[in-house]
Order: sequence, then C-alpha cells, then structure tokens
Amino acid sequence: MIPERAAAQLGAREAGQTRVRYADGRTETRKLVDDVLLEVLGREATFRALVEPNRNTALIGAIVLEELDFVVDCIPQTLHPRDPNLIISEVE
Repeated sequence: MIPERAAAQLGAREAGQTRVRYADGRTETRKLVDDVLLEVLGREATFRALVEPNRNTALIGAIVLEELDFVVDCIPQTLHPRDPNLIISEVE
C-alpha cells in the first residue's frame, strides 16, 4: 500500500480498482497501480500496490516480504533476509 502522494510522484500507472476492508470493518474502493519498484535492504522487485489517500507511509505486507525473502523478528522489531547472499525460492 502506498500513499496517494507517492503514487503521483512516481507517475504510477493505474491498474483499476479494488475493494478493501479495514480492521474496524469499514470497506472502501481504492485505486490499484502497477509497476511499483520497491527496494529494501538491497533487494528489489516490482509490485502492484493499493493507493491509500490518507496515508503518509507505505505499508509492506506478507506477499512482498515473501517475494523478497525477508524474515520479521518481532521482539527487536527488525527485518532481515533469510539468506544474506540470495533470495531463496521454495518449490514443492
């Protein structure tokens, strides 16, 4: 999820709309944008993102963290790669 201001600054291409449900039960329709390049701790990938008009910061979810192969350590509130040298993809 990215702020509306960031989507405008990036010139992000609109990719339609989606319905979102917030933790308090509200539902809203939000714009989707394509081809948002995200770089975190030296790793990068391109994603589709929700555009949130009243947000000041981006919100990175589980799918993005999985794609970049990051692990969240909740106690010290840190983010680190599962393997520091490369992204590991698991195949069943």
